[in-house]
Amino acid sequence: MTEPLGSPIQAEVGHAPALGGRIRGGLGRVASASRRRWQRIPLRTRLTTIAAAAVALAVIAVSVAAILVIREQLLNQFDRELRDQATGAARSPNPATILLGRGPLPWDKTQDIPLLQLIEDDYSDRYELKVPIDQSLTLPVNQQDLTIARGGTEVAFRDVKVGDARYRMVTVPTHDGALQFARQPVGVEESLAKLTLLLIVIGAAGVVGAALLGRTVARAGLAPVDRLTAATEHVAATQDLSAAIAVTGEDEVARLGRAFNAMLAALDASRADQRRLVEDASHELRTPLTSLRTNVELLLRAEESGRSLPAADRARLLRDLDGQMIELTQLTSELVELARNDAGTEPVEEFDLADAVVAAVERARVRVPGVRIETTLASARVLGRRSALERAVLNVLDNAAKWTPAEEPILVRLDCRVVDGRWWAELEVEDHGPGVAEEDVPRIFERFYRSTSARSMPGSGLGLAIVEQAVTAHGGTVTVERGATGGALFRIILRLVGR
Repeated sequence: MTEPLGSPIQAEVGHAPALGGRIRGGLGRVASASRRRWQRIPLRTRLTTIAAAAVALAVIAVSVAAILVIREQLLNQFDRELRDQATGAARSPNPATILLGRGPLPWDKTQDIPLLQLIEDDYSDRYELKVPIDQSLTLPVNQQDLTIARGGTEVAFRDVKVGDARYRMVTVPTHDGALQFARQPVGVEESLAKLTLLLIVIGAAGVVGAALLGRTVARAGLAPVDRLTAATEHVAATQDLSAAIAVTGEDEVARLGRAFNAMLAALDASRADQRRLVEDASHELRTPLTSLRTNVELLLRAEESGRSLPAADRARLLRDLDGQMIELTQLTSELVELARNDAGTEPVEEFDLADAVVAAVERARVRVPGVRIETTLASARVLGRRSALERAVLNVLDNAAKWTPAEEPILVRLDCRVVDGRWWAELEVEDHGPGVAEEDVPRIFERFYRSTSARSMPGSGLGLAIVEQAVTAHGGTVTVERGATGGALFRIILRLVGR
């Protein structure tokens, strides 16, 4: 019979995927809830639970293996005893006397009640069973038993059920048939029961001991983590970046503590740098802002009084205002670049430093149209933030352009050299100016530092500080010395990639 469309069978089939999806979704929610509950448990408790569970699994595995091995050994021993007893009965002159209860029994009746049975076969389809007169149960006979009774020399073991009891039976050949002998493995079962109980007690004691030991070890192992957590909470509550934790040892927790102390030191240094930058910036901004305010107030008073300033004075004031605005704009731009270099948000990539130098040279020629820049560049691949290094090179070129006469060139050289077995990129920028005075060399890369000869020239004192910061962030060095032309020679050294 064909089911019509829309039948209940089709409806059930159509709903099967939806039902499976609901089941999977329910299982997923249960697993997520269990994971959340597990994560809310304290770490000490989780470690203790894991240690106890690991020991419990090990104890269970060892116990099961021990029980299986010992059970096999006990059964082998029981089978040997069973075979020896059956063979002894089979070798007697007349096994039937044993069956009739007139011969010595090869077993201990106080342990269990054995079953005996004699198979006599006439090598036809018929066979006769003989049992003791006081035995009301007969043992099962299969084809293997009949084969042994018909002259086989094998000995066959198997488990049989007689009545409501389970027996271990052996069939051995006799001179005119086969003898079946069966006993209940009471001793084996009792020994296994005692062994199982002993292993359960030992295993439970081991699991409890492992849990206690695991909790002690977890408490001792997590003590440094507790100190680290307390220090972190103290820093979060007090904003005191000078709070460090005592670190001993060389393990992972000690490494974590040293990393935490290094992070606090870096944050403290960064905060100090920011504070110093703000203080220096406010000091440097005060002078141009005061001058701007003075000139603007002078213009306002002239307008309010109705007395116009002479054209020459007014033009001079406007030129001063324009120059001060340019100075403020440049100072603000350099402060932004300095802050951007501090943040280090540019991606790190491998690039050819020669390409960055070429880009910086082109920008310098646009900024100062009359400047002459002669370059000798070799390929030098480095790893870092290209824009930051390009700004650093541009700042060095701007500084050289301020001091180099129009008829003289700025020399830019990029080469690779080996120092202490490592390859480095070496960039040199040499001008034809008066050079850097010896007393200015130690401080030339400080923020807002301007030498006596440079105070009459435009600039904020941040350009070379940006150079030093960018190069240091890339693991390099920047130095200044007197060049062969007598001018300043700036040397930037960066590590090469792949060499």
